[in-house]
Amino acid sequence: MLKKLDIRNFTLIDHLEMKLYPGFSVITGETGAGKSIVIGAIGLLLGNRADAKQVKRGCDKCIIEATFDLSIYHSDVLKGFFEENDLDYEPEECLLRREVNANGKSRAFINDTPVTLALMRELGEQLIDVHSQHQNLLLSNEDFQLNVVDIIARDRQQLADYRAAFAELRSAQHRLEELREQIATSRDNEDFLRFQQKELSEAKLTLGEQEQLEQESELMSHAEDIKRALHDADYGLSGDDTGIVNLTRSIVTQLRSVADVYPEAQELAERLDGCFIELKDISQEIASKMDDVEYDPQRFNLITERLDLIYTLQQKFHVQTVDELLDRLNVINAQLSNIDNSDEQLQEQEVARLHAVCVEKAAVLTDMRRKSATLVEQELSKLLVPLGIPNVRFKVDVSAADLSATGADKVMFLFSANTSTDMQPVSQVASGGEIARVMLSLKAMISKAIGLPTIIFDEIDTGVSGRVAEQMAHIMHDMGAANRQVLCITHLPQIAAAGSTHYKVAKHETEQGTVSTMTQLTDEQRITEIAQMLSGSDVSQAAIDNAKSLLAL
Repeated sequence: MLKKLDIRNFTLIDHLEMKLYPGFSVITGETGAGKSIVIGAIGLLLGNRADAKQVKRGCDKCIIEATFDLSIYHSDVLKGFFEENDLDYEPEECLLRREVNANGKSRAFINDTPVTLALMRELGEQLIDVHSQHQNLLLSNEDFQLNVVDIIARDRQQLADYRAAFAELRSAQHRLEELREQIATSRDNEDFLRFQQKELSEAKLTLGEQEQLEQESELMSHAEDIKRALHDADYGLSGDDTGIVNLTRSIVTQLRSVADVYPEAQELAERLDGCFIELKDISQEIASKMDDVEYDPQRFNLITERLDLIYTLQQKFHVQTVDELLDRLNVINAQLSNIDNSDEQLQEQEVARLHAVCVEKAAVLTDMRRKSATLVEQELSKLLVPLGIPNVRFKVDVSAADLSATGADKVMFLFSANTSTDMQPVSQVASGGEIARVMLSLKAMISKAIGLPTIIFDEIDTGVSGRVAEQMAHIMHDMGAANRQVLCITHLPQIAAAGSTHYKVAKHETEQGTVSTMTQLTDEQRITEIAQMLSGSDVSQAAIDNAKSLLAL
């Protein structure tokens, strides 16, 4: 549940800090006052695209921060999300933050840990549902309609099981198609494949062979130079009395001879003695390595011939390493094996088996969806009648379809507002106001089914008024009373009066320019605000009395 929203330097907002509460809250204000700005800010926390224009003019960046109480969510699901993504999980307080720089670049944080925008979006969708007017277009989307039925059916586990089985089926089908293509190609090129197999097999290649041979060849090619360098280094370190090792030892002896009268010399001698030990060790190692570097003409010729063979094969097969040559040999062996002992029949049997599994799991989903469809029809009709559609007929048509990632069903919402007209797809026959009422009813059902604690309605009351508006307000109030948090941006006094908490957005002119503010209204301020919504800027006593009457409902 959203506890606090903090907005800084976002479009027209300098700094807005909102404390939010459970239940039904309303946000009002004149058109253009900035109500949509708040929705835009929340949208950034849900992973929406950032724009440099969202940063208030003259500011380096804007910051949107929201604090959530996760204790009433599906804790096992959310806890798993945090654990899988290596994020701190604090049920009592979860912090989402989005920062947008003036250059348009943005950063996302969950509990102060930087995250990808996709990860923030994934979490945000589990915390808040923002319903704006454009979401009404979802009613024409078959996937949305199917999703509604699935939510009411509570078939999450069955759908996950089916999707896993369907993914296996698609993978098996893909493998079968590839196998058939490979077999067809291999049969056309069988002679050539056998020639390549013979050539690579006879080369008897081994992993790491090329690197070892190249290193040995390089060493032999520069054996004289290496030996000369080692000899000169050995002489410089330990040759005669002028070698660095002997000189260092002599200096250490000289420093220690005066240590009794000059104590600082002892520390210097110890430090230099450490250098002497290291130099002596290096000198001995160089001397031993001189014996290891030898030029063997016969060995060098064998290495050269072997590398020539490897390079020729790499050029012929268009690869860069011995590993790739061995991989190519494995592929050729597999292709020839398919020709000789085709796995096509076995793969066909596997596809058939997985298809039968999917059909069985899809049938379970279909049964659950048909039962859910009946519940949706009954509940939605019950909600829509008091919303001003007394003769509503609503049907969830579940018909058979080909197997897909969602099952074997096609769902369509059919609607009629009158007894004299046939039911047709809801998006084709419902008016704007009717669609808004259908969506509100669906959201009420969905929120009850999945327990989504925070829902924001952005002007869902478009196209309604009077008694219907009151009924919409009752539905949202009931949603808020069911241990949920419902926020509604509205222009209707009937809905504004139903809120447990009332915020007002207003626009002001300052020396720095236009700014928007949001204020939580007192009881007296609510009366004035609702009276203004009823009668306009000139508030009459009748409007005040009417506002008090609405608030008393």
